[in-house]
Order: sequence, then structure tokens, then C-alpha cells
Amino acid sequence: MKKLSILFIASCMSLLAYAQQRPVNSLYMFDPLLINPAYAGTQVQLSATSIYRTQWVNFPGAPKTFTVSAHSGFNGAKVGLGFLASNDQIGIHKENSLYFMYAYKIPLDKYDKSHSLSFGLQGGFNNLVSDFSILNPKDQNDPFAGLVERNMTWNFGSGLFYKRKKFYAGLSVPYILNNNVISAEVFSSEATQSRYYYISSGFSKQISPHVKLLPSTLIRLQEKAPLSVDVNLTMVLYDAVGLGLSYRLDDSVVSLFELQINENFHVGYAYDITTSALSQYSNGTHEIMLNYRIKFSRIHRGLECPSYY
Repeated sequence: MKKLSILFIASCMSLLAYAQQRPVNSLYMFDPLLINPAYAGTQVQLSATSIYRTQWVNFPGAPKTFTVSAHSGFNGAKVGLGFLASNDQIGIHKENSLYFMYAYKIPLDKYDKSHSLSFGLQGGFNNLVSDFSILNPKDQNDPFAGLVERNMTWNFGSGLFYKRKKFYAGLSVPYILNNNVISAEVFSSEATQSRYYYISSGFSKQISPHVKLLPSTLIRLQEKAPLSVDVNLTMVLYDAVGLGLSYRLDDSVVSLFELQINENFHVGYAYDITTSALSQYSNGTHEIMLNYRIKFSRIHRGLECPSYY
């Protein structure tokens, strides 16, 4: 029984290397720092965002993710600095991570200040804790029954962010190193963290004095995993309320709601309706967001800050 248990755990860890490893968010278009370090400082003013996501409700051991990010422009908004902290839980695994971002913006048109290309870098660590004591083994003498395994890894990534008037596009590889998922001291495993490639794009289109449309898309390319594509459309009313829909290929349909409470606060909510086979066992996914923005006269004096939308 011990050998079978070890074989099962090792198989799961091996499969993990080919499955979705990084948290998936549905409100990333309102906090692109989640996928691209080159976005740091793009909002000019200080922008802080927290997002909580509980995935596949009623599914035992389903992922729960909490992220906090903040970034601001410096030196006339030519330089962007920021950070991203997250706590991700799935089954017996809990991972805390902290990454710092640096971005440098190059103006591409002296007459159009919005026309620019930003280069971004990020670096930080992931600390994974696997608590096997949560499991209920058949054999109480199983050597892995009370094990708490910790594995800390360092990583770095980079990205590009292009913007012109109401159009943007991004390309990023936030995590470049293929670190081991678990420590080799526990048992032999070839599971490694996969490299991700994100391609994003979107634009804003005014269709009436008080209504605009925000189409966008995100392509996730992960090594040894199927292609993932999001197609999003948000309708903004009076620059205050956003209503949207997203389609995630072979996974879910997402409904979005946003509200700009005042010039500082912005809240959002997303509900993922699962379309895959998991829909038989879960009641969808909930995600909530709170964004706060503030302009400091010493740092942002004389600079124009983009609107929420």
C-alpha cells in the first residue's frame, strides 16, 4: 500500500507539470501587472489592486487565489516600479510568491504622448508548502502521512507593452526558469514549473457619447499544455459602469461587472460558468476586485493619468 501511495503521489506531481500551474484570473484586463511586468507605471499615478478568486465552488481542494499588486510611474512616468504578491491554494499545496517589477517607457511620437513602448523586468520568489498531513491515508504508518514539504524557488521574467491612443498590445514571459516543483529530497520527481508566454491586445471604441466598447483578447502559451485563448468584450456606460462577457476556450464563459465608485475607487466582479466536464461537480467560479488610485503632487505633477477605461 505504501508503494502504491508513493506511486500515486509521484504520478500526480508528474501530471502537474503538464497542467495549468499558474493561477488564472478573469479580471486581469484591469490589472495587467498579473501577466506583464512592462505594464508597471502605465497608469502614471499610484494604482493598488487586490483580487480574490475562489475557483470551482463545491469542488474539494479547488484553487483559491488572493493577489495584491501596486505600481506607479516615476521620473516623468518614464520609469515604472511595482510589486505583485500572491497566495495560491490548491488541495494540500499552498504557495506564496512576491515579485518586484521595473519598466522603462520609450516615447515613439513627440506629438502623441500616448504612443510608447515599455520594456519590463520582474524578479522574485515562490514558496510552496505541501502539507501531506491533511490527507487521510489507508496506512497510518505511511512515512508521507505527516510530512510537510517546503520548496522555495527564485525566478525572473520580462515583457513588452505597446500603447497608442486607445490601442494596446503586450508580450510577456513572466517566469523564465523551469524550477523543480518539489524538493528532490522527498522522492524522485521530474515535475518542473512550465514557462508561460502571454500575448494580449485590446482597444477602446466610442460608439455613442455615453457608451464605449472594450474588446480584448489574451493568448496563453504554456510548454507541454494546450493553447488557452480568452476573448473579451466589455461595454462601458457613462465611464462609470462596465458590463462584459468573456469566453475562455474549452473552459468557461465569464460574466463581468465593474463600477467606478469615485475617482479613487473601482470595484469589479466576475463569475465563471464552467463549460468543461468539471461543470458536473462545481458551481462555477467567483472573483472580486478592489482598485485604489491616487495621484501624488510631488511625483505626478503635471502628468495626465489615464482613465479607468
